[in-house]
Amino acid sequence: MQAMIKINYDSERPTVLGRDLHKFLEVESNYTTWFKRMCEYGFVENVDFIPFLEESTGGRPSQDHQLTIEMAKEICMLQRSEKGKIARQYFIQLEKAWNTPEMVMSRALKMAEKQMKQLQMDNAKLTVDNQIMKPKADYFDELVDRGLNTGIRETAKELDIKEKKFVKFLIEKKYLYRDKKGNLQPYSRYVGDLFTLKECFNEGTGWKGLQLLVTPKGKETFKELYLAAL
Repeated sequence: MQAMIKINYDSERPTVLGRDLHKFLEVESNYTTWFKRMCEYGFVENVDFIPFLEESTGGRPSQDHQLTIEMAKEICMLQRSEKGKIARQYFIQLEKAWNTPEMVMSRALKMAEKQMKQLQMDNAKLTVDNQIMKPKADYFDELVDRGLNTGIRETAKELDIKEKKFVKFLIEKKYLYRDKKGNLQPYSRYVGDLFTLKECFNEGTGWKGLQLLVTPKGKETFKELYLAAL
């Protein structure tokens, strides 16, 4: 199909420049006045057209617009001229070609290729991040193996934070909550990672229960979060 009016295929759907259409239609009034009049028919910015400034050649840059083919067809019909009829038929044929199974498949393949490239980039970044984080994770695992978990009071002391303030911070940030008896409990998703629960038994009193402990990874995490919140 002969390109009577240049079509832009850079976006997800074809568009045409307002000034190119204005020129082809041989409209007598200047472009700015004409386009403003066309917009009175209900066309919506960023839906039917996108405004932009042309590159300056030394003077003040002129404003142009990328029009959807649907808008271009309606504008052609509004002209009620022979040129308008020709341009409208041109756009109708262009739409038919754009929506053929071959063109739809071609666009789908391009989109799939683009998504695949993005996934490859994301996976490459994830691999690098894992390589960076693995030594740190191994370090924390080693500390846990050494039994360096600490209680809330001892953890607050090590971090140089008042215990009540530290507890309030962990509750506000949804790491801990108080059960019906008022005891501090960790949210299950953090157990085994930031917290651990240790079975305790007091031979003197016969008390048996679980002691809440903070892991080395938890200490490091809460330290960074607390400092960031200051």
